Order: sequence, then C-alpha cells, then structure tokens
Amino acid sequence: MSDRYRRLCEVAGPVSRETFARLEAFERLFHKWNASINLVAPSTLAEAWERHILDSAQLFRLSPSATRWVDIGSGGGFPGLILAILLHEREGGEIHLIESNRKKASFLQTVTGQLQLPAKVHAKRVEDCYSLVVDPEVVTARAVAPLPILLTLVAPWLGNQAAGLFHKGRDYQSEVAESAHRWSFDLVEHRSSIDPQSVVLEIRTLRAV
Repeated sequence: MSDRYRRLCEVAGPVSRETFARLEAFERLFHKWNASINLVAPSTLAEAWERHILDSAQLFRLSPSATRWVDIGSGGGFPGLILAILLHEREGGEIHLIESNRKKASFLQTVTGQLQLPAKVHAKRVEDCYSLVVDPEVVTARAVAPLPILLTLVAPWLGNQAAGLFHKGRDYQSEVAESAHRWSFDLVEHRSSIDPQSVVLEIRTLRAV
C-alpha cells in the first residue's frame, strides 16, 4: 500500500484502488488545465495532493451515507470534483457543481466527462440554481465567501434537513460570531485533518433571526 493511498484512506475513509486511480488521473488533468486558466494560486501547486485534494476529501467521511450533494463556487474542482470521484463508488451518489466562471465550468465539465463522474455542472450563479438542485443532503463550499455571505447564498437549501460543510481558516470564530447576528443555526466544528489551524464547519437548521 503506497503512502499516498494510505493517507487518502486516513482522511476520507476506506476507498477503493479504482477511486485512488481516478484521483491521480484528476491530479494530472488539474495540473494540465491550471497551466492555462490558473485554477488555484501558483504557490500551492507543489502541495496540490495534500493541500487541495486531501483537504477536499476529508468532507466525505463527515457525511458517510449522503448521496445528494451540491458544491457552490466549484472553481478548480475543490471540493466538488474530489467528492464526485469519491461518490462514484457510493450507490446513487451524485453532486451538482455550481460555477459561474465559464472557463472553470468548462474544466469541470471536461473532467466530469473524461472520468465518468456522477456530477452535473451548472455554469450559473448560485441564485439561479435553487430550482435546479432539489433537496440536497449536503451543501459544500471552499474559499467562496465570508460565512455571513455564504449562509445567505445557501439558506434556501439549509433550512430543512441539509447540512452545510464549509472549509474555514484560523479566523473562523469571528465569522461565526458575525453570522450569529443574522442567523440561528446548529454548529459543529471539525478540526481539519490537513491543517491544524483550519476547521470544517458543519451547519444545520439555518434560520433567519
């Protein structure tokens, strides 16, 4: 068992060799496309496997039975395409990827097709997708917006049974405090498996105050 595969299973939970191979295939496509459309900051490229792929994959074990996902601001595929690859082996799994930038949406669509992923790409703004994505179980976002703005974007989905899983950095507590002025919600803080100074915020039962 390679160190990479072992580390993936530590972060995401048990996954097949086929899924691991798809993730490595995605990594190659990502580097190819990033050379022309700048999907992530150049300073993070050397650590793409850990910094972006595994950082995204850790969401999978936080919701081990969910099959209906939506990722907003999917950009370079983090976490949306990584989750799509992992969902490939979960029966009935599917994810909607929302990205308004046309070039990035083209990247998402190309990877989805080449790797035969259970994903649907929407080259639209989030506000135009509420009627297109019905009753998701999990809503994800990574580096999209400060939490108060993010909660406004996802509110139509998080009012019922859906959970939000949102990557946040070291200043997350101030964002949570600011959000509490407008929203009530149940919150669980998951310490990141990749960066000890970061968290994944799990938010449920979102309601306007």
